[in-house]
Amino acid sequence: MEKMHYAEELVREFLVFRGFTNTLEAYETELRTDVGKGFQVDKILDLIFSLYVPKFQIDKLVALLGFFKHYLSSSFETTLVSTFSRLEASVLRFYVVHALQSNRRDKVVEFFTVHGPDLLQSSQEDWTQWFAIPYVKNPQLDPEFRVFFSKEWCQALNLSISSEMNTTNLLKRDITLLNIKLSELQALLNEKETQLRQFKSMEGNISSSSNLNEESTHMSKDSPEAFPREVQTEIGQGLVVGEPGSFQSEFVSSKSGDNSTFLLNDYLGNGKAGNTTLKENDGDVSREEDFDEVNVEHQETFLGHTSPISRCCFSASGNNIASASLDGTARIWTYDASTPASRNATIYCGTEILSLDWECKSDRLLLIGTSDACIKAWNVDSKRVVCDLNTTEAFPSVLDIKCSPVEPIFVSAAASGGSGSNYFDNLGFASLTVWNMKTWKAMTVLPLGEDPPAITSLCFNHNGKILAASAVDGMIHMFDMSAGLQITGWPAHDSSISSILFGPDETSIFSFGSDGKIFEWSLQNQGQILWSRDCSRFCYPVNESNYYRRDMALDANGRRLLVTSSSLRAPIYQVQDHLNGWRTLSHGASITAVDWHPTLPIFLTGSADNSVRVTSLLS
Repeated sequence: MEKMHYAEELVREFLVFRGFTNTLEAYETELRTDVGKGFQVDKILDLIFSLYVPKFQIDKLVALLGFFKHYLSSSFETTLVSTFSRLEASVLRFYVVHALQSNRRDKVVEFFTVHGPDLLQSSQEDWTQWFAIPYVKNPQLDPEFRVFFSKEWCQALNLSISSEMNTTNLLKRDITLLNIKLSELQALLNEKETQLRQFKSMEGNISSSSNLNEESTHMSKDSPEAFPREVQTEIGQGLVVGEPGSFQSEFVSSKSGDNSTFLLNDYLGNGKAGNTTLKENDGDVSREEDFDEVNVEHQETFLGHTSPISRCCFSASGNNIASASLDGTARIWTYDASTPASRNATIYCGTEILSLDWECKSDRLLLIGTSDACIKAWNVDSKRVVCDLNTTEAFPSVLDIKCSPVEPIFVSAAASGGSGSNYFDNLGFASLTVWNMKTWKAMTVLPLGEDPPAITSLCFNHNGKILAASAVDGMIHMFDMSAGLQITGWPAHDSSISSILFGPDETSIFSFGSDGKIFEWSLQNQGQILWSRDCSRFCYPVNESNYYRRDMALDANGRRLLVTSSSLRAPIYQVQDHLNGWRTLSHGASITAVDWHPTLPIFLTGSADNSVRVTSLLS
């Protein structure tokens, strides 16, 4: 009800701003007489059958039907949308029949002239025969149209509209009540999880204190050399300095239960990648299982796919979403009711889709890379493939595609395929090709040396001058796009790299290895690790995974890193922080694809349960 009042205030403010005083007065009167009545089906019927149709106001009628169709389509209820499409077609046919019965054939001709192309393209009903009706001498006698001129059909149409709208209203109300119940149960679950973590923490403190007493007694009886002298020195220094605890050591803990300093980490070597792994794996404080669940404002679930999700990504504006599944289909859809659904489409590629990317300057083009050497360019406005490119037969698997943020070019990373014991060994050699998006022709092939290992992920910097590429041998390559040459590179992982991203200020770059290790590398001091996490517990072993690509995404501010997960929930790490993070809401299976909205606190999670979820966070 609060949202309704807020909407009413917005309308009132708009009318005052535009100076529509008469409309404002009528609006206030309507509000006083219709308080609390909600959706008025009878008034909608009067608007259609008593005003728009008799007065031949076809543009207003089409606009009203389009509004309702968009309103229903935003819920992703395909059955509901299909039913309304048939209802829409019946209303428009009623308009045509009424015009003919009123001897206004000119209105029928005008209707098909203006709206005919849309009917042929978007309507689920067959309108082909109806284009001839203005020229049929007695259409009420024609077997094709006779039923539409009967009183029984008109009455049935009127009743069906009333029934459908009331049913829709009831369904919406039920969904609202179920969402409220779900929120209550989720809050209760969070409360129980918090209590369980507290109990575990209490048990750990008691056990740790007992172990400390036993260790102290044993050391005092035997020898002060129970630890090497160097370790004793570090422990002594650490206790004096009193550094903040990064994990709870099983060797050293305070009787009060406070977090101890990570003394053994200092001894093993400060600033090494291994420290972070030890810190995260042994530290109860920073385990992802203990992360709080994200504070969700709203969540939408898209159920249009019939097999596990392999890729999903927001468009440049964030208004449209593209998602691909293992059955070789890509879908374009929107989650926001205010965004027209006219671009929604299903693209059948006939083979596995390995990569997706939107044109950066607009939401007009979507590039799709497949496993059969094909790159398709889909125009969302014309709803067709405007170009079908082919890589060479030697490199059939298009593992990644990235569009330049500035120039009309894109780069494809294709692999030759090979023989090996796991997915990455089977990728073979790499080919990096730069394509022109105006001529749709290959411009150049970036140099990688002789028999280079496959490139798995690509990323442009903000001005498109530098391209970063990650490889299955653990290397990161950096290219100068203006010169078309590699300018630097370094070994980043002991395993294959699945995903790579520039940091928010582009002084660093993130890499995600197939072993679950995440590193943030300095670009000012090459080889220096600024931050790292080990999320291997959330990754399938490479030889057991059906969803080979590990993926990650940074939010618009570059502060939160969302990664894929073999669990039902995915961790969201707070960058540059080893302690804090969040967990996503649960899917029905592992999370196989992720992305963040380019400007808003909204993220995507695609899953092996065939669904894609759009989650809006509370700011």
